[in-house]
Amino acid sequence: MGFAWVRHRLAARAAGLPRPTRSDWIFALRTTSAGLIALLAAYALNLDHPQWAMMTVFIVAQPVAGMVLAKGFFRLLGTLAGAVAAIGLTALLGTDPWLFVTALALWIGLCTYVSSLLRNPEAYGAALAGYTATIIALPAFGHPHLVLELATARCGEIVIGIACAGLASRLLLPQLARDAMHSRLERCILDLAAYAGGAFGGDAAGLDLQYRKLVAETQALGEMRTYARLEAPSMATRAHPLRRTIGYLLSALSAARVLHTYTAPQNLALMPVRRELKTVVDEMAAAPSLDDIRPWVAKFDAVSGHAAQTATKHADSVDTLTRVTIAGEFAEAMNQVLRGLDALRAPPSGHADSRRQPALVIHRDRHAAWRNALRAAIATMLVAAFWLATKWSEAAGIVIIVAVVASLFAPRPSPVEIAWGFFKGTLLALPFAYLVGQIALPALPGFGWFIVFVVPILVPAALAMANPRLVGVATAFAINFLAFLSPHQVMTYNPAEFFGSSASILVGILLAIGVYLVVLPADPWATANRIARAMRQDLARLCLHERIPRRSAFESLAYDRINQLMPLVRRLGRRGEAFLGGGIAAVTLGLEILRLRNLQRAPATPADVSQKITDFLAGLTRDLLGGHPAKSWAAAIAAIRHEAAALAAAGNNANALNVAVSLRIIAAAIENYPEFFEGRA
Repeated sequence: MGFAWVRHRLAARAAGLPRPTRSDWIFALRTTSAGLIALLAAYALNLDHPQWAMMTVFIVAQPVAGMVLAKGFFRLLGTLAGAVAAIGLTALLGTDPWLFVTALALWIGLCTYVSSLLRNPEAYGAALAGYTATIIALPAFGHPHLVLELATARCGEIVIGIACAGLASRLLLPQLARDAMHSRLERCILDLAAYAGGAFGGDAAGLDLQYRKLVAETQALGEMRTYARLEAPSMATRAHPLRRTIGYLLSALSAARVLHTYTAPQNLALMPVRRELKTVVDEMAAAPSLDDIRPWVAKFDAVSGHAAQTATKHADSVDTLTRVTIAGEFAEAMNQVLRGLDALRAPPSGHADSRRQPALVIHRDRHAAWRNALRAAIATMLVAAFWLATKWSEAAGIVIIVAVVASLFAPRPSPVEIAWGFFKGTLLALPFAYLVGQIALPALPGFGWFIVFVVPILVPAALAMANPRLVGVATAFAINFLAFLSPHQVMTYNPAEFFGSSASILVGILLAIGVYLVVLPADPWATANRIARAMRQDLARLCLHERIPRRSAFESLAYDRINQLMPLVRRLGRRGEAFLGGGIAAVTLGLEILRLRNLQRAPATPADVSQKITDFLAGLTRDLLGGHPAKSWAAAIAAIRHEAAALAAAGNNANALNVAVSLRIIAAAIENYPEFFEGRA
């Protein structure tokens, strides 16, 4: 009964996983082959720890060649920085153990702080610089003459692994970043068209899921620029149109979100434009590909022209003008995105684009970075103090693992869950490594037998690494299987050493998880509040900054913050939905503030209207920074609506009507999520 239940559960879980694709098999076989080649190279050079060369291949392994090169490049930089730090600390402080471990803990804290402010793969390189110093310096403690030898060997092993992984990813049936960049951008455009079509009356819950997916995909698309540029110098010029296209993609997403907000009421003047736009986006969403953009550009041009004509005819109606303006902006942004896709497909020109590129800015949470740094430094120091006090040799391994886990996973939204997955993968690797390394290979030596026993284990592990749902556990399994196995040209039976080193790794991971839970634990509610406060401060800066900020800088930063809010919202449940909804509304509010700033300086705007904009922005800034109660916001919203109605009633200036449109949109955005703008989300 018990066996049948277990078999049923395993079968059910296996049925829920997607079957490996052709690209997954290519990735798995390529990664395993590169790992074996790296190990052979390490054997040929008689390196002391050849497993690090093979482990490096699995550490930097990614499906896309550019991602492998990027991760490998920053791994090399991090390793070199860590090696230099280890040599310096050992030379300066190697005679004073307590001062030495204190300086080492501070170095790890500093690297963790920098890592928390960066994004992958730069963040990975910074974290690596911290714990690489530990990996090199601790074994050399008390033997300072060995530190240079250990640092050189470590760097050599890493270089071999990176070189093998990079060459394999580029030469063996490569999946290139430029191709992934094209397909991902095309998929984003089709998904955006589907979202825009649903904005005219689709399911609200489904639309929210689509919106979150689009935000995440747009952020991932931005990372592709770095990967593509590392693949080939010619891709540097293609990165420029991609950067500009991402800016227009964010603008189209913002307009589509406002379209969803303003689906009603219906009116006869607006219905033809809405119907035409919905027809175009529905047709695009149903298209299998966008090989030829010309028909779509022509259709969106027609929508833009129709919207402009409708706005001219009905300029006396702020209600119609609001909705027609949004529809026209969406159509124009989609056209620019399509042209960007076409530019990416064109042969590289060899010349950088001279046009001013949009500013793409990311969110940096310095409060969280300091917390992560302190936690990593404290954890390393406490375990190192235990090592010094007890003189237990295996404790050095625990110090290394605590430093690795406490710094590497710190910037992630859910470090405890990720570290626990790492522990599960490590624990799962233990029996496989024991059977192969302690039983099979000592009895059947030779590289041929090594391949026979290891390949059937590593290929399925690499297949699981290609699955986003299993990548964390599978990567931990592959890396620690090789760490436990510790392959050498002559394998010996030594279970005492095997279980001693493996126990230190498992204990170190559990201690690091305990550190995440006990030492300065992250509070998702406080983090979400910091992001919301930063978004309100951004809005205030948009109102007051003497120079009008660039739209792309505001929009990219706002969407990056929304992307950071998403995992927090999942952890906070229904309580966190106000943060996400308010953040989305803040994007709309910010774009309308920028529109008001531009209208304020336009020559055609009457002086009295320009002064009203100035007064409104000053009042909005006070409300955003003052934390006013709900009654004050209710009064502010009523005043905004009244001012918009007065400007619309005058109807004697096109810019004044556009100001009324922006005021109407701002009032609606604040009214939908008052708790976010009141600072009580």
